[in-house]
Amino acid sequence: MEVLRLIAEGRSNAAIAGELFLAAKTVETVCTSIFRKLELHPSDHVNRRVLAVLTLLRAEGI
Repeated sequence: MEVLRLIAEGRSNAAIAGELFLAAKTVETVCTSIFRKLELHPSDHVNRRVLAVLTLLRAEGI
């Protein structure tokens, strides 16, 4: 959830890694896991980071 919150703030994977004291590869793995759980497949037409944040907002009733 912390990674997703930082994605919602517009942070890059590198910025998230720095904020959470994680390796960039770890953040990439977490993002991939989030996308998989939300069934957000790679696409040239949509931004999965934005869709993940929208899914979070909807779940929280915002």
